[in-house]
Amino acid sequence: MSIVQVINLQDYLSGDKTKRVEFVKALGKAYETIGFVAVEGHGIPDTLIAQFYDLVEQFFALPLETKLNYEIPKYAGQRGYTSFGREKAKQSEVPDLKEFWQIGQYVEDEKLPIEDYPDNLEVAELPNFNRLGKDLYKSFEVAGGHLLRAIANYLDIEENYFGAKIKNGNSILRTIHYPPIVNEPKSAIRAEQHEDINLITLLVGASADGLQLLTRDGQWVDVKAGPGQIVVNVGDMLQRLTNNVLKSTTHRVVNPPREKWHTHRYSIPFFLHPRSEMSLDSLVNCINENNPKLYSPITAGEYLDERLREIGLKM
Repeated sequence: MSIVQVINLQDYLSGDKTKRVEFVKALGKAYETIGFVAVEGHGIPDTLIAQFYDLVEQFFALPLETKLNYEIPKYAGQRGYTSFGREKAKQSEVPDLKEFWQIGQYVEDEKLPIEDYPDNLEVAELPNFNRLGKDLYKSFEVAGGHLLRAIANYLDIEENYFGAKIKNGNSILRTIHYPPIVNEPKSAIRAEQHEDINLITLLVGASADGLQLLTRDGQWVDVKAGPGQIVVNVGDMLQRLTNNVLKSTTHRVVNPPREKWHTHRYSIPFFLHPRSEMSLDSLVNCINENNPKLYSPITAGEYLDERLREIGLKM
């Protein structure tokens, strides 16, 4: 991970002004250049990650007819199960080689539109799946909130700018299974090159290699979290909000070498989204003579809807 800056979130939270300033500077520089960082000291318990990974493997090992009971077309892949080959990158004609499960926001302190916040589905076969999934979701939310405060510091806007905007946001915890490859694939890519839709994505270490990012000079570089680290990258919403000051980097998941085609790959990204009504209109202090305004106004909900249609999850 030599290209990816490693930072420790505890430096930001320590109360030490010098460490805090250095953390903000390192985070911002990384997001201006390659859009990815590796974060230590993130506060997400290793035991929780390990226990949930075990349940994820058990879920995807269930018979297909069982998993299909949890695929609800009207949810457009935002809750429950999405079967193999349903999702594709927006520019691709070939579907990704994956199936996945999505957990959405648990709204417990206000009434929000059911069309934006459908109920999470309960996995009857694995009683602890939803409980641990919810715990992991909430842990990711806390870590993501700290990182967004640091991003606000770097952008020189009010530190809690994102606070109310991500409270009960449309964030998604996705568990992904890339099954063994049994036939010559149409593409050498398990997940075609793409950029994430959301503000930031927090990713715990995958069960196998394969994640790559595209550098500014057009080189594909392997990315893998070290022990105790998560990888956190900028999404398109944050890039749009900052008028391209912070970079949403293209990335992909490549197929393993032929001798490892028989292996499974699992990963658990957390896509941190704001509330649907948040405006993604570019921040005033990210617009200047050298960086004129690039985007027309749109809300986060409108943008999400547009992108879900592009990737084939919504008609």
